[in-house]
Amino acid sequence: MRLSILAFICLLTFSCTNKYKEVANNSTEYPIIPKPVKMEMASGKFLVDGNTSISGSAELTNEGTFLANILGAAIGSSLEYSESTNGDIQLVIDNAIANEEGYELDVTYDKIIIKGKNSKGVFYGIQTLRQLLPASSEKGDGSIAELTIPAVSIQDSPRYVYRGMHLDVARHYFPVEFIKQYIDLIAMHKMNTFHWHLTEDQGWRIEIKKYPKLTEIGANRYGTIVGHHPGTANDETPHGGFYTQEEVKDIVAYAATKHVTVIPEIELPGHSGAAIAAYPELSCFPKESTKIYNDMGSKKGKEIIAGGTNKIVQETWGVMDDVYCAGKEETFQFLEDVLAEVIPLFPAVYVHIGGDECPKGNWERCAKCQKRIKDEGLHDEHELQSYFIQRMEKYINSKGKKLIGWDEILEGGLAPNATVMSWRGTKGGIEAAKQRHDVIMTPGHSVYFDHYQSEDKKNEPLAIGGKTTVEDVYNYEPTPEELSFEEQKHILGAQANLWTEYIKTEEYAQFMILPRMTALSEVVWSEKDGKDWSDFYTRLQIMADRFEAMGLNYAKHSIEDKK
Repeated sequence: MRLSILAFICLLTFSCTNKYKEVANNSTEYPIIPKPVKMEMASGKFLVDGNTSISGSAELTNEGTFLANILGAAIGSSLEYSESTNGDIQLVIDNAIANEEGYELDVTYDKIIIKGKNSKGVFYGIQTLRQLLPASSEKGDGSIAELTIPAVSIQDSPRYVYRGMHLDVARHYFPVEFIKQYIDLIAMHKMNTFHWHLTEDQGWRIEIKKYPKLTEIGANRYGTIVGHHPGTANDETPHGGFYTQEEVKDIVAYAATKHVTVIPEIELPGHSGAAIAAYPELSCFPKESTKIYNDMGSKKGKEIIAGGTNKIVQETWGVMDDVYCAGKEETFQFLEDVLAEVIPLFPAVYVHIGGDECPKGNWERCAKCQKRIKDEGLHDEHELQSYFIQRMEKYINSKGKKLIGWDEILEGGLAPNATVMSWRGTKGGIEAAKQRHDVIMTPGHSVYFDHYQSEDKKNEPLAIGGKTTVEDVYNYEPTPEELSFEEQKHILGAQANLWTEYIKTEEYAQFMILPRMTALSEVVWSEKDGKDWSDFYTRLQIMADRFEAMGLNYAKHSIEDKK
């Protein structure tokens, strides 16, 4: 048993009891985000030093090693996790904890016990313990001479089962190490899902071995518009990149160590320009050239089209007319072949197929699409899209997976087992829940992190538009009151989306998600009745100190003078 000098004196006398009570009642000593369900502050502090032992069962080695690395890096000592039951810090699996992601954390002057229903719960308990350390501990430079953790007893579990963050890597590619950092931030905030948007009109980012042109051609564009859409020029700078299947496996395995599920998105039937550039036969009109909008194409792109190659990867943003042909069997074979390679890479139960913003103009004038409508007894192109989605769902279900898509998949009839992401406000989510379909709420007005963060847009980098402040995010309520008690059960949670048309760098991406992601983490984890902006804002200041220590480029202006 080890005691800090201060804690030992408190055991012998009661002279410092009141002092500890004062500290314990200071919320800055317990700046935990998201706010726990139940927390009882206590007197005393646990001292971490080079002799601190961390123990638990073999199945918690991943979590124990993670904790040992955090504490060891803070004090400049090498700490290890051992398989025993007598450590100063004990990690415990406790089946009596009801919630699958629930945990209990007890800190006293001489012992720390973290219990979880399973390893995920223990991991979240460790993330809470991490926030009880000084913000400077995040530097990991061994500079903390005396590392103490305030005594506390916490019982905690999440409100929603789905707590997600999305990242679009198709508009702008981000390297593997940044993807891992993004996952780290998801885990730090006790969120559990990474929605990875991998394909678009402007880039195809995942290796498909049967179709090498997807990355040879589809992963590269010759330039990008300058400024806000429709642009003022083309930067004439090639942009490209993709993830090999080995890199994908590595990222998914890394995420698993952080208890983060990775959901891939392979966009269909719209937003398919990069695939069509690689394989023009997927288009209704293979011989028609890619449309260059507002004459903002690169010189190289224009030269290639003039030279007889009809299709190129799009260099501007927006909704493009050239989409997968719904009348060709080759289209469905291609997509099934792609998914046959994608699905084994991702253990997640979901496969996201997009399904949003699919123009119907080409389908209206395509003889093969019109024949499909007639042969299948469909009424119009909206029902043709529903046919497309439902056909893909059958294939995805045959592989033991579930389809998830944006709320446009409601149009023309929802696929039987589909889960809906409601992004165009909440109407789609409400409609889907009433039909007894599971829903993830992700409305643009509250959780689109590509929006500006304040009224004064001149002090912010270029964004797609709109305004979503940290307080807007914090005040968002994912479960609509319009739903009955039974219907509300279909609201699985919420997710924030980061579309990257204007986000070219890792630092810019950090700036757009932090600290809005922090606000969302409390929305999806903590009890609705316990939310309080003023209290959250106080804790957020300390989280900001943590971001500083981690060297993250968070949006400082978004939380200054907002109290």
